[in-house]
Amino acid sequence: MRRTRAAAAGAVTLSLVLTAAACGGGTSGSEGSDERPRTLTYWASNQGANLEVDKKVLQPELDKFEKRTGIKVELEVVPWSDLLNRILTATTSGQGPDVLNIGNTWSASLQSTGALLPWDEQNLAAIGGRDRFVASALGSTGARGQDPAAVPLYSMAYALYYNKKLFAEAGIAKPPATWDELIAAGQKLTAKGRNGLGTEGANLSNNIHQVFVLGKQHGADFFTPDGKPDFTSDGAVAAVKQYVDLMAEHKIIAPGNAEYAQNQSLSDFARNKTGMVLWQTASATFKSHGMKDDAWGVAPAPVRSGKPGPGTATNSMVAGINLAVFKNTKNIDGAKKFVAFMTSDEEQVILNKAYGSIPPVKTAQQDPAFDTPSLAVLRETLATSATALPQVPEESQFETVVGTAVKELFADAAAGRPVTTESVRAKLEKAQQQMPRK
Repeated sequence: MRRTRAAAAGAVTLSLVLTAAACGGGTSGSEGSDERPRTLTYWASNQGANLEVDKKVLQPELDKFEKRTGIKVELEVVPWSDLLNRILTATTSGQGPDVLNIGNTWSASLQSTGALLPWDEQNLAAIGGRDRFVASALGSTGARGQDPAAVPLYSMAYALYYNKKLFAEAGIAKPPATWDELIAAGQKLTAKGRNGLGTEGANLSNNIHQVFVLGKQHGADFFTPDGKPDFTSDGAVAAVKQYVDLMAEHKIIAPGNAEYAQNQSLSDFARNKTGMVLWQTASATFKSHGMKDDAWGVAPAPVRSGKPGPGTATNSMVAGINLAVFKNTKNIDGAKKFVAFMTSDEEQVILNKAYGSIPPVKTAQQDPAFDTPSLAVLRETLATSATALPQVPEESQFETVVGTAVKELFADAAAGRPVTTESVRAKLEKAQQQMPRK
């Protein structure tokens, strides 16, 4: 969850800056100047195992861009723990980079500050047009009815990763496709002394991703069509209870997972302690723990019945990274050229291959590098059964308050306290009361 963890950390700060329309970004509808045509500053998010890995991946591509355009790109890779707060400070001070990476779940929240360049039809045409991008990825670039606040750069989706050795030991012939099958498989694993399913119960963003998907499967959206919080609908309550019951009732998630927030569930999986995890692009992390590629398999994340698809058959949120431009950049022409470069077919293949993610550019997805069994599952999920998190300005607060409610419910389950429909509804009612009032 390295890519999304900062959303929770910065949500409270974000609620304070949303009232400052267009702070640091010029007046609405304006663009930056070309006062510094030979330089760009770029804040990249930490996608690799560490900051140095990102520099090794990105610097040759930035050198390539400079050779082609004469524009030097000054790179700073920003840890996820700092990125959102750094961006928020920049939106209020006006002292930000020219181009930056943002978690795609932040798009509408940052859009509402007015600090980011809108990607209207003219700007999109300069990078090949909106039709180049996968629809689900483009759906995570800002509020509906408004021009995108960013363009997709790296795409990811959730899948079910399973440990082949532990499955064989437990006599599980194939990965589960439904939640009932997942529970049955998890119980077979726990009977063998393993953890059935790993999760990160103290990671607020991960909690939101899981209950949002379950909410879709129960017909709940967590927000009304006009953007008001709707956390206590029967579908939302059922989704949260179903997720926490994997520990509280079915006992396939170990109680210790209630405190996990730093990818410990992936470490357990790689060390043959846990049989399954629901994750996005986990292969690089498994490899960093010494797990060989043929030791694990990947399958679509479960649905309630049938097979994944739209609506109540959704089995992933649209995960990924977007690329944005500050409106007050001093090199607006160069910034647009840089976005065009980074979203070109050539760079999309190079960068997404390096990070184990999926290109959000349709033609780049056709490269053989993305036809591996694991990436094919993620690509199919993005195309057919993934849905963007609510594109509302309050999305980050949603991650904080509902993610915290789920964390507290996991803590109750780990301590042996009952998790009932009433207790879940009470937690969600409290969370909804903490949201900004419109």
